[in-house]
Amino acid sequence: MAASRIVIENCAIATVDANDTEYASGHVVVADSRIESVGAGKAPGSLENVVRRIDGAGHLVTPGLVNTHHHFYQWITRGLATDHNLFNWLVALYPTWARIDEPMVRAAAQGSLAMMAKGGVTTAMDHHYVYPRGAGDLSGAVIGAASEMGVRFTLARGSMDRGKSAGGLPPDFAVETLEGALAATEATIDKHHDASFDAMTQVAVAPCSPFSVSTELMRQGAELARRKGVRLHTHGSETVEEEEFCKELFGMGPTDYFESTGWLGSDVWMAHCVHMNDSDIAAFARTGTGVAHCPSSNARLAAGIARVPDMLKAGVPVGLGVDGTASNESGELHTELRNALLINRLGAHREAALNARQALRLGTYGGAQVLGRADQIGSIEAGKLADLVLWKLDTLAHSSIADPVVALVFGAAAPVALSLVGGRTVVEADRLTTVDEDAIARSTRDEAQRLARIAAQD
Repeated sequence: MAASRIVIENCAIATVDANDTEYASGHVVVADSRIESVGAGKAPGSLENVVRRIDGAGHLVTPGLVNTHHHFYQWITRGLATDHNLFNWLVALYPTWARIDEPMVRAAAQGSLAMMAKGGVTTAMDHHYVYPRGAGDLSGAVIGAASEMGVRFTLARGSMDRGKSAGGLPPDFAVETLEGALAATEATIDKHHDASFDAMTQVAVAPCSPFSVSTELMRQGAELARRKGVRLHTHGSETVEEEEFCKELFGMGPTDYFESTGWLGSDVWMAHCVHMNDSDIAAFARTGTGVAHCPSSNARLAAGIARVPDMLKAGVPVGLGVDGTASNESGELHTELRNALLINRLGAHREAALNARQALRLGTYGGAQVLGRADQIGSIEAGKLADLVLWKLDTLAHSSIADPVVALVFGAAAPVALSLVGGRTVVEADRLTTVDEDAIARSTRDEAQRLARIAAQD
C-alpha cells in the first residue's frame, strides 16, 4: 500500500542534526510514521497520496521534545512544602505519597502527560518508585495513560526497600522487599517492554536513590537490567546531604558508589547530578553515563546548579527533565529550555554557559541519547520517526524576535500549533486531540482532594 503523506512547508526548521542544519523557509515530508525528507523551499509538487498539506508560515518546526526525568504521581500533590530543601520536602510529603492508589496514579499520570504533550513533548518518561501495599496496578495505570495520550513513553520502574525502620525516609508500608521489587520489575519488563525501532512503550530498571534502597537492590537491579537488555535509571548527586550520606554509609562519594555497584555505563542515566566534581564528570564521560538535567526542580529545592557546560564539554550525554510536579509545579518541559539556559548562566561560565541552540539540543537530541533512542528520534532526518512539533511564533509574544530558535528558547512559551508522534496528531491548535483535557483537569482535582482527605486522617 502506498504511504500516506503529510507535508509541512513555508516554515523555519531546526533539524538538530549533527550539523545543526536549519532552513529559514523549508519543508518536511512525513510518510506514514517516518520522516521521508526535509529541505529548503517548498516540498515537491509531484508527491502522491498527500492527505494533508500545512502552510507553516510564521512557525518553527523542531524535533519533538524528550523528557528524561519525571514523577507523574506528584501531580496530585502540587503546591505543598514550597519552602523546603530536598530532604525536608521528602519527609513532609512521603506520608501523603504512601497513600496513593491506582485511580490516583492514573489521574496524576494523565495530568502530567497532558501538560507535557501540550508543551511539545512527544517522548515522555516516568520514574515511579512508590508502590504501597494493596495500591493496585500502578505501573499499568501509568502505561495505560501514556498509551491513551499517544506519546512515546519509557516507564522507569522504580523501587525502594529501605523504609523508615531501616534508616530510610518513606514509611515501611510504602516500600518493597528486595525480592519483591526485583520480581515486580522483571514482570513489568516482560509484560510491557518493546525493543523495536518504533516502540511506544519501553521499561527501565530504576531503584529510587542511594538513600532509599539497599546496596543489594542497586547491584541486583543492574544485573537484572543487563540480563533483560534494558536501561538503568536512578537519582544521583542531587544534594550536598546525599554526598555526605554516601560517604558516611559507604565510605565513598555517590559516583564511586555507583561504579562499585555496576551503575555507570552507556545504558545508565542519572537524574540531577548537581554536585559533581571533575573526577565525577570524567567518570561519566569515560563510561557514557547520561544525565537528566532538571533546572527548575533543582532551583525549587535549592539543590544547586548542575555543571552542564562542563559535562557537555567532556562528552557526557545530557537531556532535560521536568522532574516531579511537586518540585516543578508547571509540569512543562518547553519552559525548561529557557530555564536551563538562564540558570546555567548564573554558574561559573556565565554568558558562555549555554546558547539557544544548545538548550534546544538538550531538550531534543540530548534526551534521545539519554533514553538510548538517538537513532530513532531527537532530530529531523530522513528515516527517523515522525515525532515533530510546529511552534506558532507569529503572535505578539514573539513578534520582534527575528531568530526563530532564539524566540522559542528565550521568549515566552510558544503555543503548539501541531504535534505529531509517529505521524499521528496529538496536539493541534494548542489543544490535545487524543484525550479530553478538561475531563483530566476535573479528575486530577478530584483525586488530589481524595488523597488529601485520606492523608489528613492518618
